[in-house]
Amino acid sequence: MDASEEFERYLTHLSQELGHADRHAGLSGYCTGLMLPLSRKSVEPMAARMDPLHASAKHQALHHFVAKSEWSDEQMLRRVAQWVVPHMDMSDGGFWIIDDTGFPKKGIHSVGVTRQYCGVLGKQDNCQVAVSVSLACEDGSLPVAWQLYLPRSWAEDAGRRRKAGVPEEVEFATKPQIALQQLRHLLDEGAPKHCVLADAGYGIDYDFRRNLSDMGLLYVVGVTSAVVVWPPDVTPLPPKRYKGMGRPPVMPRRTATRQPVSVKELALGLPKNTWQNISWREGTNAHLTGRFAAVRVRCAGGNVGRARLLPEQWLLIEWPADQAEPEKYYLSTLPETTALNDLVRNAHMRWRIERDYQDLKQDMGLGHYEGRGWRGFHHHASMSIAAYGFLMAQRLKAGGTSGGKKNFIERKMPAVPKDYVPRGSPTRAAPRTGLDHLVAPALERGARRRAGFLPALQLDKLTATFVTQ
Repeated sequence: MDASEEFERYLTHLSQELGHADRHAGLSGYCTGLMLPLSRKSVEPMAARMDPLHASAKHQALHHFVAKSEWSDEQMLRRVAQWVVPHMDMSDGGFWIIDDTGFPKKGIHSVGVTRQYCGVLGKQDNCQVAVSVSLACEDGSLPVAWQLYLPRSWAEDAGRRRKAGVPEEVEFATKPQIALQQLRHLLDEGAPKHCVLADAGYGIDYDFRRNLSDMGLLYVVGVTSAVVVWPPDVTPLPPKRYKGMGRPPVMPRRTATRQPVSVKELALGLPKNTWQNISWREGTNAHLTGRFAAVRVRCAGGNVGRARLLPEQWLLIEWPADQAEPEKYYLSTLPETTALNDLVRNAHMRWRIERDYQDLKQDMGLGHYEGRGWRGFHHHASMSIAAYGFLMAQRLKAGGTSGGKKNFIERKMPAVPKDYVPRGSPTRAAPRTGLDHLVAPALERGARRRAGFLPALQLDKLTATFVTQ
């Protein structure tokens, strides 16, 4: 079966979630448009490229599909996962990767837009921010949950909510709270309890880490240098003796010689023989290598964390040899028997979400939606992920080779008249290579498929729940 036939089969699979048969054309058109070599993948340039003689009608059809049609973006992502996950090799372990990404915006009317930190720009600016959860393995990754972060200024403004079509059930929640909601929903649907990876924006939140443990999830999360821990072999004194009045004391006691320290202070005081050079994966030109140390600690900071003696966990420290002080810190609840190499490998698996965002934005038009409403924002994102998911599945099936490109889509499309310039796009669409880089380093893993894959999907028997393996 060639790529074109496989793509049609994929669209048929996705369309089973749309509710109405006439929405299949919108799905096919939108997914196809996102895979075309366009410099701008908003509705109008896609319509002009796919049907230049009837661009206005095509524009209306695509706009209605993404902004007005009542289909579930969440269930669409489940359909995408059903197609991709069976091709993901989890024999070396799977991961849930949590992160958020920003979309710079002008104006104040796009849903969720406000002045906030934008990772793309590296500073505070006017933007939207969305939280996602990706499922990852050694060879690939896929976003399986996606939700816009709604700032309090939006969540508490009934007029703005109504105009943007924000659902009534959506209330203000912090980014860590959104991520936890997404994980709970996935687990409720039968998703496996893989290790959770997140950066310091999530890792410094004690409630976030505690909730992960309460859900039975192990984690490796980034923290800042200011996080306070009890060093190895140093523990506080037991709580004061209960005198029979009020609540029994639970707060551990500190003395002049029994004090927690910041992870930075702890790292600077470690013996030289604690540090090891570790390689974690193949880079573009060479193996990625760094200097690491890992020690067992107990968290001690924060009003909640100080209330009682917390269990031991790993503190992983990354200190490049050419730097004056450590660069990164991680807390992990992986077993005490976990080797340093495995701690480092797991911590750095988070790079995959950065690759997801890069490919989705550069190749799949994730940030090109020009509408202002809640539904359109999430529908467009789910379509971008759907297009990305098809190519990811093709890559995984091919063993990490460069197969599964978008060339078959390009061959099917008519040429745009030279004198046609759609609104919001440049005079000529810049040629694009189209997701030609490997989704994962192939190495010796890329040429083979391991045992443990799920059998081929039976499309007529699937429901929109998460695929487990």
